[in-house]
Amino acid sequence: MDEMDWALLRELQVDARLSYSELSRRVHLSPPAVAERVRRMEESGVVTGYHAHVDLARAGRNVLALIQMSCYGARCVLRDPEVETWPEILQIMRVTGDACSVLKVAAGSIDSFERLIDRLAPYGRPASTMVLSTPLQWRPVLPPMPPDHTA
Repeated sequence: MDEMDWALLRELQVDARLSYSELSRRVHLSPPAVAERVRRMEESGVVTGYHAHVDLARAGRNVLALIQMSCYGARCVLRDPEVETWPEILQIMRVTGDACSVLKVAAGSIDSFERLIDRLAPYGRPASTMVLSTPLQWRPVLPPMPPDHTA
């Protein structure tokens, strides 16, 4: 990826609804060239989709938590595709350390969160951490710093 690809990614991450014409104006490249570069980034898997950012509380999901799962052998949340369909589960990350995975979950209430913990229990030992606030909600992916960069 070159500097122009990163410029396009920066703009798309801030507002994925920009037209090629507007992207073209912002990065100083012709609309056909912008369209071709975006298409190449989609085909290569750099751009994996376009999504709306959702305010969980306003969408009725007031309980946000991270759950570390220490699973029991073959019965693991990572091996059961059904778990991915549970509406409370936003992300599943396979991790190193004592746990095999970390789940980011959002529930509508403490009661529904408790029911989720109960549904997870047959897979292993869930250990939850409630999210009180999120000072950094989201940030765009930026180009890596050069190796000789000093902070």
